[in-house]
Amino acid sequence: MGKTANSFFTKEQKEDIKQAILNAELDTSGEIRVHIENTCEGDVLDRAAYIFQKLKIHKTELRNGVLFYLALKNRKFSVIGDEGINKVVPDDFWEELRNKMLNYFRDGQFTEGLVEGMITIGKYLKKQFPYQTNDVNELSDEISFGK
Repeated sequence: MGKTANSFFTKEQKEDIKQAILNAELDTSGEIRVHIENTCEGDVLDRAAYIFQKLKIHKTELRNGVLFYLALKNRKFSVIGDEGINKVVPDDFWEELRNKMLNYFRDGQFTEGLVEGMITIGKYLKKQFPYQTNDVNELSDEISFGK
């Protein structure tokens, strides 16, 4: 993986990921962010939690934000949700979601794995946090990139 985080995905793949975010958020007040960087030193959950705070995902009104975090060169990833979503998903939800995405990632299908993950979380968000007429998009839908 000689590419940088920002150039790892093609323009079309980045558009597919962003569209998956938009689709997953369409019928819900939940918020999804994707952050991609080259390396993750240390524990991936600690790094994802740091990025979660840095991107202010915890600032959503209903605490229903989700972060998809990838560290490409280290081959690490995590999906974490805020306390609002954690209260309503089954105990094994994040592990099952991670395993589903990992099946794609092992085959080099990173875009497909992210999209599948967003479809899955979008269904839960829609069910537990349905869209209300006064909902606003609280977080950017753009992919963020680190070093």
